[in-house]
Parts: sequence; structure tokens; C-alpha cells
Amino acid sequence: MNKALTTILTVLAILVLAGVIFFARSMYARSNLMFGWNNRAYERGVMTGMMNRSGMMNRQNGMMNGYGSSNGNFEPLTVDHAKDAAKQYLASLNNADLTVSEIMIFDNNAYVVIKETSTRKGAFELLIDPDSQTAFPEHGPNMMWNLKYGGNNRESMMKGMMGGGDSTSTPDLSAEMPITLTQATQDAQQYLDANISGATAATDPVQFYGYYTLDFEKDGKVAGMVSVNGYTGQVFLHTWHGAFIEESKVD
Repeated sequence: MNKALTTILTVLAILVLAGVIFFARSMYARSNLMFGWNNRAYERGVMTGMMNRSGMMNRQNGMMNGYGSSNGNFEPLTVDHAKDAAKQYLASLNNADLTVSEIMIFDNNAYVVIKETSTRKGAFELLIDPDSQTAFPEHGPNMMWNLKYGGNNRESMMKGMMGGGDSTSTPDLSAEMPITLTQATQDAQQYLDANISGATAATDPVQFYGYYTLDFEKDGKVAGMVSVNGYTGQVFLHTWHGAFIEESKVD
């Protein structure tokens, strides 16, 4: 009886050991497969991130431009190309009150002012990528400070066009901003005096819903662009345009 019991226990022990070994090998294989996949995915993610960062950095000497990055092998846009891209973008919004008002060509992108035909106020700002020749909402103040058309996606822009949003938290868009056009110019000049020696702010800012945008010159040439918050007077320097080439007033 004892010998039979011992034999049974031995057989059970061997079976259990075999099961443990099989389970361990199975888990090892699965772990190795998952690790290999995750490692490859990680490597792809790192490489993608590096390429994306490289693409965004290459045009601003180390400063991210955030949108429409290029490999550097491109020709600057023409005014006509920028106008066509902006009009195509507006057509997708299906809002007859919006029109192209001003185009500025830089070596990194084209800048476009979109106005409302009914009010003649600035609606929002677009950038045109020279590689794809497609338009997209400008980042910076156009996203952060635009009370009617702001936001970083099409849905929020359409919502603004339709008068959506919480009226209890949004200022009256028909009211004058506390910072006047004259004050905005002065605030811009004060900022330039402190940060860009010899720069002179333009005296004809474009008024948008919540802020102003104006050019500045240096040595008699357009050297850049700033925006001024219409409620706080905060000045924001546009850093993504590059060297100015030409401009055109459309209306």
C-alpha cells in the first residue's frame, strides 16, 4: 500500500513539474513576443517623434513652428497660390460672410487675414503651408484669444460662426474692447522697444474678436508681427513666419 501510494505521489509530482515547466515556457514565449512587439512599437514611436520634432524645428533655427513643417526643399508661395488655398478653406466652412482680406508671404508660410464682409472686422487668421499649399487656422492668439472663431479644431470654429457657446462666460462681442486700437499700438511699440531694438510698430492693426494683430518694421522693412490682447494688453510675438517677402491687399 505504501509503495503504491509512493508511486502515485511520484507520478503526480512529475505531472505537476511538467505542467509548471510547460506553463513557464509558455509565459516566457508570450512575454518575449509582447516585449518584442512593444520594443518595436517603442522604437517606431521614438523615431516618429524624432522625425516630427525635426520637421517642426528645421525652419525656425530651433524654434517650433507647430504646423505645416517642411523638409526645407520648397519654394515660397505666391500670392495667388495663398489666395486659392485660403478660398478653398473658406469654401469648406460654407459661410458666405467670410472673405480673404490680406495676404502676406513669408519664407516659412503665407499669412492670411479673413474678415467678415458684414462687419469688416477681422474674423480669424490662416497660415498656408508652402509644401502642401493647404490652409489651416494660425496658432497663437488666433487660437487662444479669438472669442468668436477661436479654438484648435473645425468644430469650435463652426460653433463660433453659428453663435454657439456659453453667453454667460463670453464677453459681448459687439462691445468695444477695453484696449483701444491706439493703446494696442502703444503696447506693441513698448514691447518692441524692450525686446527688438529699432523695430517700429505699424499704426493700422487689424481688429479681431478679442485682440489686434499688427506688423512691425525694422530698417524700413517688414520684420515680423505681433498680436495684442484687447482686454489685458498682453503682447504676443509671432515667431513662425520667417523672412518677409511680399504682401497683397485683397479687398
